[in-house]
Amino acid sequence: MGSVKITLCAGLLAAAAFAPTAYAPTAYAQDGGFSVSPSSPVPGSDVSMRVSDCTEKTGTAVSAAFVADIRLTGTDGTLVGESRIRTTVSAGTFEVKVRCGGADRKGTFTVGHGTVHPSAPSTPVAPVHAGGGGTARHQLSAADARLDGPGTAHAVTGLVLAGAAAVAVALRSARRSRGTG
Repeated sequence: MGSVKITLCAGLLAAAAFAPTAYAPTAYAQDGGFSVSPSSPVPGSDVSMRVSDCTEKTGTAVSAAFVADIRLTGTDGTLVGESRIRTTVSAGTFEVKVRCGGADRKGTFTVGHGTVHPSAPSTPVAPVHAGGGGTARHQLSAADARLDGPGTAHAVTGLVLAGAAAVAVALRSARRSRGTG
């Protein structure tokens, strides 16, 4: 009975993986043989492009709406790539030029109204504050002075306490020896 459940679950997962999604529709460009997803991206959003019927393994897609040209890669006649829509573009129709091998294709796609605020970059865009070497000790604040270890005051306090303990042990030993003898 367990293998039937596993088979059923695997089948449902496979069907869900290949089912079209309602939240990411695809728009087919006019006369270009490629698609842009989502179908109506807004300024600042990420887009994916799929080019079919290409005999090469690489290609490029160029549009004034893209932050950077899309580098297309793939196999079996289908190339894919990603870019981001510029935050400064206005809603409207934009031309896309796709180069696949020696052939050029042209088409259009539509940028919708609205904006998306890009998430934080995944790589640092500014230097990371870090010390190191000889500068690390000079960057410690007064609150971090405890990291330097005991100073002269600690040493004197320790010697006074050790001396008091030694005197107490000596006095106790002297009293015991007088009491037994």
